[in-house]
Amino acid sequence: MSFLQLLWYAVIGLLFIIFLVLDGADFGVGMATRFLASNYTERKLLLRTIGPHWDGNEVFLVTAGGAMFASLPGWYASLFSGFYLLLFFVLIALIFRGVSFEFSDAALTEKGKRGWLWVNFISCLFIPFLLGMLFTDMIQPLPIDAGGNIFVSFYNVVNPLSILGGLCITAVSLYQGLNYIALRTEGLIRYHASRLADNLYWIAYPVEVLIVIALYFQTNFCERHLVATLVFLVLIVAVTVWGQIAAATDKEIQAIVASSSLFALIVMLIFTGLFPYVLIANNPAHSLLIKEVSSSPYTLVIMTIVLVILLPIMLAYFIWSYVSQWHRISLEKFKKDLDNGETY
Repeated sequence: MSFLQLLWYAVIGLLFIIFLVLDGADFGVGMATRFLASNYTERKLLLRTIGPHWDGNEVFLVTAGGAMFASLPGWYASLFSGFYLLLFFVLIALIFRGVSFEFSDAALTEKGKRGWLWVNFISCLFIPFLLGMLFTDMIQPLPIDAGGNIFVSFYNVVNPLSILGGLCITAVSLYQGLNYIALRTEGLIRYHASRLADNLYWIAYPVEVLIVIALYFQTNFCERHLVATLVFLVLIVAVTVWGQIAAATDKEIQAIVASSSLFALIVMLIFTGLFPYVLIANNPAHSLLIKEVSSSPYTLVIMTIVLVILLPIMLAYFIWSYVSQWHRISLEKFKKDLDNGETY
């Protein structure tokens, strides 16, 4: 395996981390419109916190898919064809979520406005759950033939580990969203966001225990990467405790760093556990190695040059956009903005 092949395997993981950290907050805010807000105005206030950023954050999901297609096309072809239906549902949910922001304002009736807010909530609930299922499906042995084709059954998609993976990503997204709301709002909503995050963290511990059990029985992580797997699992539990303590003591920056770190550790656990493969087959001879699914060295060199130039520019722009538009939002000021026809 060459350095560039390993680099692009890591880059794809990094792009997924950035996507989950940024869009995880957006999904969590969407979920919080039902778990935290109690009326239409409060729900629109929560969506206001992500109004300037939610559409741009999805760029990193597209970028991660594009990087996989260009650098490790064999992985892209097998994964996207084998789990086509699951990814199709993710795409549909992303579409409905996107239009719900505009249609919840443009609807002519109160029923229509509230209906589109429900669409936003349901989409934000299902997207991280389906992505969590996908991440945990691809670390389990799959029916792959000699040509890299995947013929999944219902159990390959829906099984104990994939359901737990979906719950895990959904829960961390909700924590991320609540922590982000606490950072961006004032008054009672800020207080209630921290308290709700603190209380919901208790759900994480039994889920983490069940995931450890499922990882042991449904993957070969412990056989091939025992030490690394144990280290990441211990870190995940430790960061969960840190996040709960930070939420309970109103240390909002620490809380959002902790929930962001959970995303990073989960992706690192998955990518480390898979290494040096990208997909594991029921027949070990058909498992897909990184070096077997990668593009040519020339393609990887060109992509690396583009990465070195464009990724810092993208990250700098996103950091600038968050910093330049950073301010806390109060319910009173937001009501005045609504009266003036301003929603985002």
